[in-house]
Amino acid sequence: MNEIVEKPLEVALDGESLTLEQVIAVARHGAKAHLTLNAKNKVLKSREFVEQLIKDNKSVYGITTGFGMFSNVVISTDDAKKLQRNLIMSHSTGVGDPLPAEVVRAILVLRANALAKGYSGIRPETLETLLEVLNAGIVPVIPEKGSLGASGDLAPLSHMVLVLLGEGEAFYQGRQMKGSEALALAGIKPVALEGKEGLALINGTQIMTAIAALAVWDAELLCKSANITAALSMEALEGILDAFDPKIHAVRPHHGQMEVAEKIRQLTFGSSYLAGEPRPRVQDAYALRCIAQVHGPSKDALEYVKKVVETEINSATDNPLIFPEQGEVFSGGNFHGQPIALAMDFLGIAVAELANIAERRLERLVNPNLSGLPAFLTPDGGLNSGFMIVQYAAASLVSENKILAHPASVDSIPSSANQEDHVSMGTIAARKARSIIENTANVLAMELLAACQGIDLREGSVERQLGKGTIGAYKLVRSHINKLQEDRIMYPDVQRAKELVTSGKLVSSVQACYAK
Repeated sequence: MNEIVEKPLEVALDGESLTLEQVIAVARHGAKAHLTLNAKNKVLKSREFVEQLIKDNKSVYGITTGFGMFSNVVISTDDAKKLQRNLIMSHSTGVGDPLPAEVVRAILVLRANALAKGYSGIRPETLETLLEVLNAGIVPVIPEKGSLGASGDLAPLSHMVLVLLGEGEAFYQGRQMKGSEALALAGIKPVALEGKEGLALINGTQIMTAIAALAVWDAELLCKSANITAALSMEALEGILDAFDPKIHAVRPHHGQMEVAEKIRQLTFGSSYLAGEPRPRVQDAYALRCIAQVHGPSKDALEYVKKVVETEINSATDNPLIFPEQGEVFSGGNFHGQPIALAMDFLGIAVAELANIAERRLERLVNPNLSGLPAFLTPDGGLNSGFMIVQYAAASLVSENKILAHPASVDSIPSSANQEDHVSMGTIAARKARSIIENTANVLAMELLAACQGIDLREGSVERQLGKGTIGAYKLVRSHINKLQEDRIMYPDVQRAKELVTSGKLVSSVQACYAK
């Protein structure tokens, strides 16, 4: 998804103030990133402290010891460098399809930002090489599967680091190639890892957090779009606006619920499609009457998830953490992905509900017993099937969402000989949420098409007036997709409608109505 945003040419990383907008700018719009001077100084101080620990032969996890169950095995100073390279080689065990380029670019900038905090002990030149890879447009091939979400995203992040070493594979200049070739073409010198650096690069939550950051951005757009498609369905179904009266929502003052009710009133303001007096029925079915009570909580859930992700993208999530000012090193658990795991499970459930209720509105639109419209929204039913199978496809997607919405975070499995005996499955949760968002975008596209078709089929519609906001959405759809007069291949229409949703054009078309 690619909502229209400001596109900064370059993002300054200080480890403290990276925003979601900046992550999107790097991931999707090619913005470059660099370290602030203060970040460079913090990284240097942290590195100097690590080098002193190695020189003094101090026993520090992952620097002068093995990893996981091998944390009690002492590693000599002479083997410190080999230890870090072996870590990356042995941990590169990911499987599955490569993560999309936008996710990988988000991973690179998030890992750089975490290291820029100055608590990881990486050399400044190694961190600069990571940024050179990002800024050159090199996309490491990172398999999507293989992370337990604690200790961080070890396996997939190892694939990222392979390319820094001149190993592994990458996408560059339009093709897949060996990591060494990509670096050579870009004029980047491979890194030779030193003490602590391998662990600093892979012991973090940046895979799950990168997916989460993009998911939150896309889910925000879907929440806005769902209100628009719902308002159009309200008009196509001659819904009763009473359920959105502010007095109802003031006595149950959940923020999201009140906001959605207001949005529906704004979108449909001035509409002559809504039920007038006398009322054709006492009240609408839940899929219309409870839009605010369903969309609203999803929006509230998204706000919580967004706060979690915004915190995580500016956090130090590796182990051990270096505190040079205090002269201390601590082994802790900031790599544990539970905050993101719970948030992504919550996001998946919240977005799935947007699809659930949208599909129910779609069913009402195609069902003549519920809509008062021609069956399956075709004026010549029997010879034509109209939107019959559009609803089938939507039903399939929401059913798939129900399976995907099963929480990943409730699962855990011990690893590393039970040393790492509770894990988050946060990356699985994030990947599932991403899939739910994709499915929901398609369902909203289907509702959008059906609602506009229903509006066209309303008797006397030429004399009616759509709402102040919905008129912009309707005109946008009809400028790209014609009314269905007789059966035609439907998937191109769905794809075009989805592009209107995911590009942000649908939301922008409504916003433009209020700017006039």
